[in-house]
Amino acid sequence: MSSFEFPVSRVPDAAEAPSLRWGIAGPGWIAERFAESLALHGSQRVTAVGSRSLERARAFAAPRGLRPHGSYESLAADPDVDIVYVATPHTAHRDVALIALGAGRHVLVEKPIGISAAEAQEIADAARSRGLFAAEALWTAFLPSYDVARQLIRGGHLGELSTVLGDYGEYLPPSHRAHDPALAGGPLLDLGIYLLALATDILGEPDRVLGLGSPLANGVNGQLSALLGFPGGAQATLTTTMLGFTPAQLTVVGTEAALTFDGPFNSPGGLTVRTADGEAHRWEGTPGDHVAGLHFQAAAVARAIAAGQTEVAERPLHLSILALRVADELRRQAAIVYPGE
Repeated sequence: MSSFEFPVSRVPDAAEAPSLRWGIAGPGWIAERFAESLALHGSQRVTAVGSRSLERARAFAAPRGLRPHGSYESLAADPDVDIVYVATPHTAHRDVALIALGAGRHVLVEKPIGISAAEAQEIADAARSRGLFAAEALWTAFLPSYDVARQLIRGGHLGELSTVLGDYGEYLPPSHRAHDPALAGGPLLDLGIYLLALATDILGEPDRVLGLGSPLANGVNGQLSALLGFPGGAQATLTTTMLGFTPAQLTVVGTEAALTFDGPFNSPGGLTVRTADGEAHRWEGTPGDHVAGLHFQAAAVARAIAAGQTEVAERPLHLSILALRVADELRRQAAIVYPGE
């Protein structure tokens, strides 16, 4: 049997991170998971919640002991909020983030940080001009399993990289907002953005992008596949769908070994490395859902801000913009149009 040794995760204990006071913008499903994860893990404190509906804000705030706000402007003006976690639908990410930044608040914006690269760039420019922190809440990039994978990939342990293979599909019923054209519907921003984010983080910027999409009866994209070509010959083959569940695996292939994330690849879990001699080696991470994993990104943000940084190393803004630039090109080829375009 060949010898293969996994590196140790460098992700610190979330409880050791400095404590920030978080205001949540948009009291929806992911906001509930975020608040619960922070309450169970680490040292972060959620102090307030904002919504366009004061009634919704109050319903979210009451059982959690938070201050409710009936507008995003009011939330951003709350003196007991250090940073705003933007958890609204995708189409409002840019506007809500700009409101928070304009009020002097740092922002962590749910993925995708905007619905286009232009929107992501606006947020980055606004944060930079004010000396404030901004990042995309792509939780996968902050997980211990991804830190181990990152060390293997960037440390050359897989050899020269040739291929990234990934799929991510879930059944999203017609009642889900992903079926709404007015909310930038389709699987790309909910599911496929993970594939684009990790593929470009691993292989860099593609010099060739091929996309094929299939629309539903209402014109919203139902599934999308992408073939990305990179300088030097590496390729990524990615597919996303909201028509059914897929294995949700991601494999990174190199000349010395192939690394596969347990499905769903974007969640906490284990890794398998198959070396060139065919031997399989396991890193047994702890499987978990959003509640088990969202606190890692909050702790990383708190550490970065305490260190005077305006970005986070795990998900720098240029990578968020790059992934959306590829998404823009895929949408162009698949004739996917979002509101306002």
